[in-house]
Amino acid sequence: MSQKKKLIIGNWKMNLNTHDASLYLHKLQEALQARRDVEVVVAPTTLTLQSMSLQINRRKLKLAAQNFYWRDFGAYTGEVSATQLRGIVEYGLIGHSERRHVFGERNSEMRHKVQAALRNDIRPVLCVGETIHERTAGETNAVIHDQLVAGLANVTSDEIAKVVVAYEPVWAIGTGNNATPKDVAAAIRAVRSNIAHMYGKTASEDVQVLYGGSVTSSSAADYLATPGVDGLLVGGASLKLHEFIDIAEKAHNEK
Repeated sequence: MSQKKKLIIGNWKMNLNTHDASLYLHKLQEALQARRDVEVVVAPTTLTLQSMSLQINRRKLKLAAQNFYWRDFGAYTGEVSATQLRGIVEYGLIGHSERRHVFGERNSEMRHKVQAALRNDIRPVLCVGETIHERTAGETNAVIHDQLVAGLANVTSDEIAKVVVAYEPVWAIGTGNNATPKDVAAAIRAVRSNIAHMYGKTASEDVQVLYGGSVTSSSAADYLATPGVDGLLVGGASLKLHEFIDIAEKAHNEK
C-alpha cells in the first residue's frame, strides 16, 4: 500500500467562471511541482472542462468531472454524459454528498454512474459517508456498507482497481467540524472491509481510498498519515492557490 501514489483531488464546486478558472489553472501549473508519487487532480465546473483540457499540463495535473449523467446519449436536456467527457477528464466524482442530499440522487444512480465512467475510460471516485443523524445513531458502518454495495454492484473484479473511494462524512463537509484521524481510520477500515468481502483482501488493499471533509493545509498531514488513507478530496481549500499547493506537497512528503 505504501507504493501507491497519493491522490489529491480539488473539488471547485460551483465556483470560478471560465476566465477565472483559466487564470487559476495557469498559476497552479506554474507553482506546482510534478511528483512521481503524487497525482494532483482538479474538478472545475463542467462549463470550463473543455477549455481547461486544452490548457492543462497533464504531467502536473489531471482533470475530473464533478458530475455527469449515466446514459451515454439521448433526449436528456441539460445533461452531460460520461461519453461526452471521455478524453477530456481522467476522473469523475460520483455520489458527492451534495449530489445525494441537495439534489436527491439515489444509490441506484451511483451504480449506473460508476458503470458509465468505467466503460468510458474514466476513473470513478465513489463518495460515501454518513450524516450527523446517522452517526449519532451509530449507523456509520451500515451507511458505508449500503453505499458501497450499491455503488459497486456491477463492478467486476477486473474493474475494481480502477475505482477510487472517497470517505466524506457529511457532517464534516464545509462545516469546519473536522473528523479526527481516529474517526477517519475507523471509517477507512470499514470501507476496506466491505471491499474485501466483495472482491477479496488484495483488492481491498489496492483500491485507493481518500478522505474528504473540511481538509485544510494544517490538517492535511494528519489525515495523510492516517492508516489506509491514500489521498484527499479537498473542497474550499482547493480554491486557495498556496494552500492547495501546500496540501499537494504534504502528500509528497508523507511516507
